[in-house]
Amino acid sequence: MNIIKTNFTIKDLENLSGIKAHTIRIWEKRYQLLKPQRTSGNARYYDTENLQKLLNVVLLNKNGYKISKISELSEDSIILIARELASKHALVDDAINSFKIAMFNFDQYLFHKVYNQLLINKTFREVFKEVFVPFLNHIGVLWQTKTLTPAHEHFISNLIAQKIQINIERIQQQIESDTSSVYVLFLPENEIHELGLLYLNYELLLRGKQTIYLGQSIPLNNLDSLLKKFDKIQFISSFTVAPLEDHILDYMKEIEGFIKNTNHSFCAFGIRTASVQKTTFQGDFVFYNGLLDLLKEL
Repeated sequence: MNIIKTNFTIKDLENLSGIKAHTIRIWEKRYQLLKPQRTSGNARYYDTENLQKLLNVVLLNKNGYKISKISELSEDSIILIARELASKHALVDDAINSFKIAMFNFDQYLFHKVYNQLLINKTFREVFKEVFVPFLNHIGVLWQTKTLTPAHEHFISNLIAQKIQINIERIQQQIESDTSSVYVLFLPENEIHELGLLYLNYELLLRGKQTIYLGQSIPLNNLDSLLKKFDKIQFISSFTVAPLEDHILDYMKEIEGFIKNTNHSFCAFGIRTASVQKTTFQGDFVFYNGLLDLLKEL
């Protein structure tokens, strides 16, 4: 699971770059921009250097450089111009492309530089919603198509988490919390995709809400002590890969057991909620397809 992926099919390149495989082949044959290798069975594949070069070429092309001109540039020149463009413009598409380059290069410097450039014209909230959310959605697609490895995902996710934590700390030092009710944020067991929940914690704190952030992979019986301490809790969770499809109804029934006939409520967002959105539970339950849908209701 943790072996870094170094060989890519042309379909992988299409998924990562947004450029159709047919166009990639034309760039390869006509301009020799990429240099695929072949397996023992004569199947073509591309290494990490080819992937990185393609992402840089796409960035240059979107910023007015013709493919014929790009093909005349040296490898170092392409990298240099791509970095300059990423830092100078930091438009949404360019920024997302640059973050992909940073992810596959394990390039913290490029990530921070593009992020800081975005902050010149955008608030942190705008950066997260307009850039990080579509970027993370694309990462989800790459994960499903096995284009992405855990090493790449963890690297970029931890960098984004750092930015959220920094902004959370700033709020906690500036805004006094309303203690009339408490929001408890947690993820189910075996669920580790917490960026959405972590950002939601930021949004709640920004609104002066009292939050208790428990984070990843929390067994439900761990919530007992909170139920005894607080009279009114809004539990919030995110279902991305867990609970599994054949366990999610039982999981929700267990939550129903400590929500019904109380002042407590439960809210969840994420792709796994689709399995239970039409199910009726006793108690205050709300489900959302995604984080942005939930934020509209805050």
